[in-house]
Order: sequence, then C-alpha cells, then structure tokens
Amino acid sequence: MTEFFHSCTTNERKREIEELLNNFAQQMGAWRHCLYFLSNTRNEYVMMYSLTVFENLVNKMWLGVASQDKMEIRSCLPKLLLAQYKAMPFFIRNKLCKVIVDIGRQDWPMFYHDFFTNTLQLIQSPTMASLGLVLLKTTSEELACPREDLSVARKDELRKLLLEQVPTVLGLLTGILETIWDKHSVTAATPPSLSHLRRNLLQGTHYSKLLSQPIPALDDASQQLCSLALECLAHLFSWIPLSTSITPSLLASIFHFARFGCDLRMGGSGQVDRSRLGVLAMTCINELVSKNCVPLDFEEYLLRMFQQTFFLLQRLTRENNAHTVKSRLQELDESYVEKFTDFLRLFVSVHLRRIESNAQFPVVEFLALLFKYTFNQPTHEGYFACLDIWSIFLDYLTTKIKSRLADPDGVLNRYKDALVLLLREVLNRIQFRYNQAQLEELDDETLDDDQQTEWQRYLRQSLEVVVKVMELLPSHAFATLFPVLQEDLDVYLGLQQFIVTSGTSRRLNITAENDCRRLHCALRDLSSLLQAVGRLAGYFIGDVFAARFNDALAVVERLVEVTCYGSQISLYDLETAVPSVLKPDLIDVHAQSLAALQAYSHWLAQFYSEVQRQNQSRFISLVTSTMDATAPLITAKVPEKLLLSACHLMVSMATTVRPVFLVTLPAVQNIFNLITESQTRRLPQEAHMLVCRALSNMLLLPWSNLPESEQQWQTRSSSHASLLAALTRHYRLLRGTANQPPHRLGLEDTVLHQTLPVLRDIVDSISGESTKSRQICYQSLQESVQVSLGLFPVFIQQPDVTDEMLSFFLTLFQGLRVQMGVPFTGQIIHTFLSMFTREQLAASILQEGSAGCRVVEKFLKILQVVVQEPGQAFKPFLPSIIALCMEQVYPIVAERSSPDVKAEMFELLYQVLHHNWRYFFKTSVLASVQRGSAEEAMENEAQFSAAMQAFGQSFLQPDIHIFKQNLSYLESLNSKHKLYHRKLFRTSMLFHFINVLLQVLLHKSHDLLQEEIALAVYNMASVDFDAFYSAFMPEFLNGCQGVDANQRAVLGRNFKLERDLPSFTQSVHRLVNDLRYYRLCNSSLPTGTVKL
Repeated sequence: MTEFFHSCTTNERKREIEELLNNFAQQMGAWRHCLYFLSNTRNEYVMMYSLTVFENLVNKMWLGVASQDKMEIRSCLPKLLLAQYKAMPFFIRNKLCKVIVDIGRQDWPMFYHDFFTNTLQLIQSPTMASLGLVLLKTTSEELACPREDLSVARKDELRKLLLEQVPTVLGLLTGILETIWDKHSVTAATPPSLSHLRRNLLQGTHYSKLLSQPIPALDDASQQLCSLALECLAHLFSWIPLSTSITPSLLASIFHFARFGCDLRMGGSGQVDRSRLGVLAMTCINELVSKNCVPLDFEEYLLRMFQQTFFLLQRLTRENNAHTVKSRLQELDESYVEKFTDFLRLFVSVHLRRIESNAQFPVVEFLALLFKYTFNQPTHEGYFACLDIWSIFLDYLTTKIKSRLADPDGVLNRYKDALVLLLREVLNRIQFRYNQAQLEELDDETLDDDQQTEWQRYLRQSLEVVVKVMELLPSHAFATLFPVLQEDLDVYLGLQQFIVTSGTSRRLNITAENDCRRLHCALRDLSSLLQAVGRLAGYFIGDVFAARFNDALAVVERLVEVTCYGSQISLYDLETAVPSVLKPDLIDVHAQSLAALQAYSHWLAQFYSEVQRQNQSRFISLVTSTMDATAPLITAKVPEKLLLSACHLMVSMATTVRPVFLVTLPAVQNIFNLITESQTRRLPQEAHMLVCRALSNMLLLPWSNLPESEQQWQTRSSSHASLLAALTRHYRLLRGTANQPPHRLGLEDTVLHQTLPVLRDIVDSISGESTKSRQICYQSLQESVQVSLGLFPVFIQQPDVTDEMLSFFLTLFQGLRVQMGVPFTGQIIHTFLSMFTREQLAASILQEGSAGCRVVEKFLKILQVVVQEPGQAFKPFLPSIIALCMEQVYPIVAERSSPDVKAEMFELLYQVLHHNWRYFFKTSVLASVQRGSAEEAMENEAQFSAAMQAFGQSFLQPDIHIFKQNLSYLESLNSKHKLYHRKLFRTSMLFHFINVLLQVLLHKSHDLLQEEIALAVYNMASVDFDAFYSAFMPEFLNGCQGVDANQRAVLGRNFKLERDLPSFTQSVHRLVNDLRYYRLCNSSLPTGTVKL
C-alpha cells in the first residue's frame, strides 16, 4: 500500500498493484486477513483498503457469505470499533461505522437484532455518546435513503422500522442538547433552564428577555457532542414527516443553539466552532421550514418557530453604541448569515400565507426587521438574496390583491408604509449620490453566464423590485421617481452652457476634479433612472391610459426634449477633461434616453388611436421631434451603442406606432436617401439591418384604424420596390456569374453576406402581417429570389455561402410561401432535392459542428415547412422527401453519436407523419372505429415501418435530447392519431417499443427521463392491458438474463394487474428496481451455490 501511494511509483507498477489488490478482495476468505490487518496495523492505507474489502463484501457479496462467517463479522467489527475508536483517525472510524451500518441495512432486525439498540446504548453512555451519534447519523443516511440497490420491499421495511424509532431518537438528542446547555449555563447569572423556557415560548416579551441571557461557554468535548447531535437532527429532519414527535422542548433547544451564530466573533478557533453550532442549528430549522405539507397539529409549533426566529432577527439587527447593524452583520460568520437569509426566503415563500392572518405573529414588524436586515447586508450577494425575498413577497401581495377573496385596499393599507420605504431605499441604492462607495466596487467589464456585468445585474435586480412596487402603488411610485429624474436631468440639460468651441473642436469646460466626479455621478444616476422610467412604461397603457395620461405625457415630452437636446449639441462628440470616464457617461445617457423613449412606443400607439379623428397636433409634434432626434445619429460616425439605440427607436416608431405621416417627414426622407445612395459609407451590419427593417415596415405595414381604401397601397408599393431595388443593386448583378465556373470570388461573397441577411430580416418582420403587406414584399423581392435560386448551384461547395442562402429561403418559405405560388415553390424544392445528392450530404454531415451540418439542418427545416402545408399542392413531393430522409440522411446519421442533423431529421419525419397521416392511413378515425380495426386500409407501409424503426433505433443511443424529443413525438402521434392503436403498430411494433423502453430503465442510462418513459410504457400497455399482462410480461420476464425462475415468479407477482396510471408506474419502477437488485445479488454468489 505504501508503495502504491509513493510519489516515485510509476503508473505501470500502480496498475499491477491495483490488479493484485482487486484479485485479493474478490476471494471469499479475504475478510479474515483484513480483520487481522485492521486489528494489528497503524498504517492508514492498509486500514482503508481493508475496510473497502469489507464494504465490497457486505454490499456486493453478502448473500453468498456463510451464515457462520456473517455472525463472526457482525460480532468482530463492532468490538473492534469500541476497542480502537479513540486511537483511529476520524475518516477510518467513520468508514468502519459505515461498514457496520451497511451490515445493519442487510440484516437488521432479523439476523442482527441488536444493531439499533447498540447505537442507542452508545448515545446514552457518557463516554461514548459521540461514537453513538456518528453511527446514528450514518444509519439515517444509509437506511432512510439507501443508495445501493435494495429491493423495494426492503426499502419500505427499513423506512418503517426507522420511523418507529424516531420518537426515541429525538428524545435522546433533545436530552443531550438540554443537558449540555443547562450544565454550562450555571456560570451565567440566573440561568434560564430550558423547561422554564418552554412554558414561556408564546409570551413574547418574557421570551426575548430569556433569549438575551448570556450564551454559555462550552468546552471542546461538549461543543463536539452538540455539533454531532445537530448534524443528526438536520439529516433526520430531511426525511421524517413533520409530527408531534418534534416536541417544543426539542425546538427550544435548537433555537438556543441558533443563537450561537448571532453573537460577534471574539477571534480564535473557539469562536469559529461556536458559530458553526449556530450554522448547524439554522440548517435544522431550514429543513423543517422547507416542508410545505404541514399537519394541523404542527401549525402551532410552526408559529412558535417563527416567533423564535423573529427574536433572533431582532438580535441580528439590534443597534448598540459600539456597532452599527452593518458592522455587526459583517463580523458574523458568513455561512450563518447565508443560512439565516435562506430561512427568511423559505418563511416568505412557503409559510407567509399561513402565518399572515395569525394575530400572534407581527407581520408588519417582521417586514421592518427584514428591511433593516436587507439594507445592512455586508456583501452584494447577500443583498441580492434579500432583494429576491422582497420580490417573492411583492409577488405574493400582487397575487393576493388580484384574487377575488381579498380586500385589496385593506391589504395595501396594511403594507403601504413598508412598500414606500422599500421603494425609496432601493432607488437610493442604485444612485451614486447616495451609495457611491458601494457602487464603485461593482464590476462593469466582465460578463457573467447571463451576459451581463455585475453592475448590470445589480441594476436589473433593483429595478425588478421598483417595477413590482409600481404595480401595487402606481401613482405613489411615479411621484417618487419622477422628481428624482428631473433633478439629474437639470444637470444634464445645463451642460450646454459649459461647451466651448475653438476652431473645429468642441470642449466641455468642466475641469476641476471634484466637479468632474460630481458630473460623473449625476450622469451615471441619470442613466439608471432613465432605465427605471423606461421599465414603468407598461403601467400607463391599456385600461389605465386615460387615468394616467397626464403623467405619461409629462414623461414622454421630457424624454423627447432630452433626446433632441442630446442630438442637437451632439454631446458624444465633445472633448472632456476625463475622456475615459465622462465620454462613455455622456454616450450612455444619450443611448438610455432613446431606449426609454422607445419603451413608450406602445403608449404613443395608443395615444395615436385615441386622437385619430381629433386634433393630432400634440401627437404629430412628439413624433416629428422624435425623428428629428433620431435621424442625425444614423451615420457611421456615431459610436455604435448610440447608433443602435437610435435604430431600435426608429424600428419601434415604424412598427408599433405606425403614423401615416412618418414617411413624409424630412428627417425620414434623409434616412431613405442615406440608405439608398451607394456612395455613402455603409453603416455597421446590425444598424444597417435595423434601418432597412424600419424603412421597409413604414411602407409595408397597414396603418392602424384606417380602412383599406385609405391605405395608399399603390404609392407605397412602388416606393417599396424602389427601396429594395436600391438595396439589392449589387446583389442582382451577380446573376451574370451564375454561368461561370464556380470559383471563390471575395467580392461576390461580401455582397451576398451583406444583402441576404437584410432581405431575410425584412421578410421576417412582416411574416405575421396581412396578405397585402406580404404580396407587396414578394413583388419587390421577386427578382432577388430568382437570382438566389440561380446562384445556389454555383456555391453548393461553399457551405458558409450555402448556409446564408438556405437561411434566406427558409425565411421565404416560412413567411411568403403563399405569395411565391406553387409552381415556383416546386421549382425551388426540385432544385434543392437534385443538388443534395447522397455524396453531397455525406460530405456536409461528416464535418461535425461545421457549416456543412448547418446547411443540411436548414434544408431539412425548409422541408418541414413544406410538409406542414395543408392542401394538395405539395403532396407530390412527399415520396421524394421521405426517401431523402430515410435513404440518404438517415443512414449517414444513424450510427454517429453526434446529435448534429439528427434532431432536424426526426422532426421532419414527425411532421411528415403528423400532417400527412392520410398518406399512410386512408380511413378516418371514425370509420375505422365503426368498421372495427380489421379492415384498416394502409398505404406506403414500407415507408411507415422504416420511420418507426428509425424512432425505435434512436432509443438505443446515448443522446438524451434526441431520446426525449423522439419519445414526445411518438406520444404526440398517439394522442393526435391513435398511433399505438393502429393495427400495424399494435401487432408488429408495440411490444418491441415497450421492451426497449424497459431496458433503458434497467440500464439507468436515461434516468432523467424516468417519468416520461414510464408514462409512454403505460400509454402503450393501455392499448390492450390483457395482452400486456398475459403475453408481454411473461415473455419479458423469461427473456431477462441473470435471474432464476423463482425470482421471475416474484417479479411477476409483484407487478399488480392495475390499470390506473399511478399504480402502473409504481409497478414499473418496482419491477426495474427489484430486477436490478436480483441481478446484483446473483452476480455476487460464488459459483456452484445451491439456491433454495
């Protein structure tokens, strides 16, 4: 063993030693040698190895061990433990305890009747209590939730036996905690005995006095013992149901130890151990509070627990002269504060609805303490966790007010003060003027998994809370937020006076360091508040539009003013004293003001529809000014962040607000000219796409609230045609290259990659619109589509280009297939089918994760759209589509483990079956029911069988996503078309599928899908339960390897002949579990064993 773990040993030699040791462990008598080693060595490696041999023997080979040997092992190991546990290292002692418990798991109570009583006796012995507790905790872990395979009957028996012991065990643990507390409290002035405390649990003031008694100082042994007792309780609480065996005295004891975390660290290791007791006690409390199912007789206990926690919270947030609340929390153990926050979250999310109406629990005072606790958190993570608790509380209030049972005004009045305070404090926390030190610490560079920086996350979570309060108290929230915004806006709007122009350069004449810092803070705050105002936009529309009109108008007018101001004096262009700080600030404020205005586009749309037939001057001036603010920013010279904000605002004006006069505004005309003139410097791709989308939508989208006759389609159609002609000018010139030999042209590539995404985006944005819009769009696109089809064969060998082209065609099929008409669509499909030969497919698919795979996936997606089309138009393509799938794509992907292309191919198969069921089954469901299933007419049987076989084959492969997807497809075909009831499926496939699914459960290869698999097995079996029980089950059991006839009979008997889903599922899981268990037992028997 020493050689094995020596640093100089080679891997080769380690493998040799490992093989020797494994062979030794497999011998039946090896345990005797190991018992000798354990008794006579101090080498930790040898002891650990010997215990591993015992563990393997008990868990894998126990059935084959002679009963005499078992008795000897059962008696020797506990003796060894008692004799040597003091001298053993902890990890060896714990491992030996686990082996003893493993024996108990197999043999108690029948062959090892004193297993549990021995543990209880140890716990009661003053010198060995800690050993008893280690055994008890291991027993709870290994017997209540057994990890190794046991039969279901044995698992149930163990749980029942343990539950019988729970009251005794809890009594012993209470005794240990009480005794230690009372013994050490003697030193404190007038100690509260625990029995005295219990009587006074519900008399709040008295209890708080007792809770403020000094905490006793524990010696190391007592501390160790209490830790073990609390660890045992935490594990027991994780599985025992709430009941009266969890007595008030036990709860009182746990709460006493929870106080150990509330007191400040005095330094030294003793203090760390003390706060660990607090953490363990809170873990116990959280285990209890996390249970949602509370029996009636336990509700009173819960109330007591919450009152006791309330006192702990008071203690945590108590201010005294020496410490502020924040510095107190900072000095506590971090894990304790974390556990306490977990408790508060569980209390609010699981139990608040139970406790809220109870007069004995002061909910409003609790919220005041939670408020103090939240806003004094020492870490950002702690603060986020507390904000989450407030979010849960606000959701609870919103739901309660919306439910018909509550009295909304009563509820709001009760909590209004708390909400007002919360709103004000959260708003202060996001502003540099109140919270600069903390906010400066937040990182605004590194992106996390959600693609946001720490600062963005901080702001987002804070604004979530602001928005939720706004929903409950709209007018109050607005009155709080708007004045704060105004103050920062005044600073921003006043910057104009500090601009100094010399020659061509413009400079912001604010140079003093202090002034620059104040300006930086004001701009950062303005940016945050603009986001907050944007988030509130949803609360001014719909039914409340008229009631809150003036507030919304004030906001929108102010935002329009700010955006115009920013664009007119182009602050983003200024030279500043601290360019690395102030320049980004000025750009950000400008971008946020545009984004906030964009958020009000739905309000503008509603405003427009309200004033449609009246005086529109106010509305027209808002829209005109908005476009005046936007247009100057749409140029390649503007920083991208600002440019994109302007583009998004323009898209919203064109798409959401849709004013009739938008196209005629001079600012918009300028943008048309900019985009359609070829010599200007091109915008970055994303901005270019957004501007094109906005211009196209202005011409294509129907104007709201106007009849068809007033839509001016004629003019708009010709404008759209000329817009697209300009956008595709270079692309359409590529038509000439279609006849040249395929070669790589850099220019062609660029034109293609620049034009197609723009066209795709234009089609995408009108795909859900009226027929007229789509017709005009297709007319303008027609020539470009034909050019694309001509170019497709030229670029077939260049996957990145083909990918772009197919994305374009996919969007066309999704949005404009009716407009393209059947003949042309047919021509496109025909071209594609002829281009994608088997060789081409193989070449594309075999490069994993490559553009080639993406090309094939897009092609299959196009076919999915085609096969879903109702009517007869595309039915002639079905045979060649199915052939492509089954004869060309499937053989290439079937044997590959990579999921590339598979998911799309199976979805195509599913859509073929689902939307073209009559292609296979001519008769309607009704007819087949009336005539009985005997005459079910079936066509294209070979293709149907091949598709089913492909589905079946996919269940034998490891990819869990494909498995889940395909299982859901089969279930869907069954619920929509009665797949499992069809004669062909029932007679030749049903049992194969059930067999495959049961084997998957047995292999535990797709355990995450256990429930879905069991449900599918039930749906298949329920087609004909009689056949399932009389034919399938006996056949399945006979085919099971590794079990004997007697075990097969037991498995068959235990599978109850039930026909309801819950019982059937239980039987399936039991069958799988017990079959695995029997195989394990049988494989561990020595050869030649006679089984009775």
